[in-house]
Formats: sequence, structure tokens, C-alpha cells
Amino acid sequence: MIDNKNIVNESEQAILVGLVHKQQTEVNVTEYLIELAFLAETAGAVVVRNFIQKLPKPDSRTFLGKGKLEEIREYVQAKGINLAIFDDELTGSQIINIEKALGIKVIDRSDLILDIFARRAKTAQAKTQVELAQYQYLLPRLKGMWQHLERQGAGIGSRGPGETEIETDRRIVKDKISLLKKRLTDIDRQSVTQRKERGTYIRVALVGYTNVGKSTLMNILTKADVFAENKLFATLDTTTRKVVYEQTPFLLSDTVGFIRKLPHHLVESFKSTLDEVREADCLLHVVDISHAGYEDQMGVVHKTLQDIKAFDKPMLTIFNKMDLYEEKTFDEWLDPQVKQELLLQLHQRWQGITNNNCVFISATAKRNIDELRQTILDKVKYLYEERYPYLTGFY
Repeated sequence: MIDNKNIVNESEQAILVGLVHKQQTEVNVTEYLIELAFLAETAGAVVVRNFIQKLPKPDSRTFLGKGKLEEIREYVQAKGINLAIFDDELTGSQIINIEKALGIKVIDRSDLILDIFARRAKTAQAKTQVELAQYQYLLPRLKGMWQHLERQGAGIGSRGPGETEIETDRRIVKDKISLLKKRLTDIDRQSVTQRKERGTYIRVALVGYTNVGKSTLMNILTKADVFAENKLFATLDTTTRKVVYEQTPFLLSDTVGFIRKLPHHLVESFKSTLDEVREADCLLHVVDISHAGYEDQMGVVHKTLQDIKAFDKPMLTIFNKMDLYEEKTFDEWLDPQVKQELLLQLHQRWQGITNNNCVFISATAKRNIDELRQTILDKVKYLYEERYPYLTGFY
């Protein structure tokens, strides 16, 4: 894997930078920076301050205007800040120019997400997928931000006559990408074989924005021990467990969380992991209803499912963290009857939108879990009757 362990160092002080332009309102950027701060904290950084500028479009050389760069430079020098994280993707030349202007390390959102994925990757498949995404991210930036790569492996000493170092490095990266793609193809072939060996079990997949509680819910529904914590991308590898409700077996998978502005290289390289979603018979879309932007997060998930051609599957929307939602939404002195009426309105609204395919729960407080299990069981039984009518009465 590319040696990027020092992209974000533990307890490194960082500033976040966002740009308001024609495609992004100030409200959008403010929300994006809140999420970017969570990403930075997940990587171990300490976020000190946000900077936002309004421009018709990003500056092609420095992304920001000269005055804003000078303001940031004065601040980071006075406070001893050593890292600037930009919410939008930067070109290689922009990174170099901004670093010269600020005198500190500069990364963008995609680089930060790749760094988190690299730290979280545990299996050979996840490590290979992340490494492929890293090299694909690096390739178009070699010219602008050229730094001599470590010459490891078969490419050493193979420079042709008159070939410049950057051309050599570009060739090394391309060769590495080809090698990783071949390795992933072999891993994918094994994964396809494993999925085929699961027989005629109905397959259900948990999907959702990152950090909405999928892994916690997986543990409750399967009584498994899936890693879960309050950080973004706590799990990268798909975990599949056999579940039996009332003598009806099915397979339940926990998948990697989605996020805004997910680097397309990651979507591409995590194709085999996302195959678990594509090949599922039913999707459980977990939503953190306590999050202020939960509807936007739902939109991101729907868009990602459309992109991977999995949006037309039967779907149950699970509104999780209802305990936190009520804590944030309702004053403790609110009349209980008024509270119940407001909750009823919320339920009716989403039942209408989802055509009654939604459940409201709290995984940590274990609220409405029995209702959720029954709803999943009803869906699984229906799918068995629809997909495998010859097995009716067997389960």
C-alpha cells in the first residue's frame, strides 16, 4: 500500500476550508464542513477553525483568492497550525501552489477519505481496493505535485533512454494499477464463487450513510460481534451472517457506508464489495433520523444506489436513533400529548413517502426491535414465495 500513514498525524492541528460558488450554497458548505470535521477527527486530527470564501468559481491556480490565502497564512503562522484540509477536490498544481502560499501541508477531502480507508482496511481485499484507489487518485496529480516515488518491485531500473523521472513514475503507477486490478479480479472471482455457494437463501443487505448505526443494528439482528464505533467508516469489509427467524433462514450483510463526495476511485475499486448490495434480494436502508441533514443523507444513498444499479430493489427504510431525535427535537416540558401528535405526523409522513415500507427504532436503546424483526421476516417470507415458489412450505 502507498505509504500515506503520515497524511494526517495523530493530534495534528488542522483548519478546514470550504468554497461557496454557483454549485454550493453557504448552507451546503457549512454542513459539508461539519462532516469534514468528523472525517478529520476520525483520522486523528484536531480541527481548530473553519475558513469559507465566496467566489463565482474556484481559482484554477490556488482554488481560493489571494486575499483569503493571505488571511489563512497569517492565522496558521500565528497559531502554529500545520495542516489545511479542503472540502473540494484539488488538482496537483493547486496543492503545490496552496502549500507554497500557506507554508503548511495541504490535502483535500478525497485524500482524507483515502487515508481513513487505508487505516481501516484489514482484509487483503480491502487493502487491495484502497491501494488501487490511492494510485488512481495519484496518477493525474503526478505532473503538478511530483514527488519521487519509492522504487519498489519490478519497475526498478527499467527506465528507458531519455525518459524523465516523472515519465518513469507515471509508468510505474500505471503498471501498479494494472497489477492491482488483476489482483482484484482474482479476489472478485473467489467472492463470486463464495456467493454462488450460498444457495437459494434470500439475501438482505444493510445500506446507508456512514455512521448511521448499521453495524450496531447488525449485531442486534444477528447476535454477532461486528465491529462498531462512533466514527466514520468503522467497517470497510462486508460481513455476512446467516439469520433464522421463526425457522426462516436468510443471509444478512453489513456493507461499507456511503458519504457525500465519495471519491469515484473508491466506488470503482470497491465494486466487488458493492456487489453484495447489487446482488441482494432486499435492502435495509438505515437512516440516522437524529442527524439534522438526514434527508440529504438519504438522497446521497439513493443516488449511490442508482449509480451502482441497485435502487430498484425492495427496500425497507429503518429510521434509527429515535431516542436521540426526540432528545434533540422535543423540549423536556413539552406536553406528552403534543409530543405524540408530532411523532405521529412524522410517522405518517414517511409511511406515505415509503409506501408503508419504514420502521422507527433505536438500536442502542433497543426500541421497536421486535417490530423490525417481524417486518424483515414478513419481507423475507414474501421474497421466498416470489423467488422460489417450489420451496414454499419448506421454510
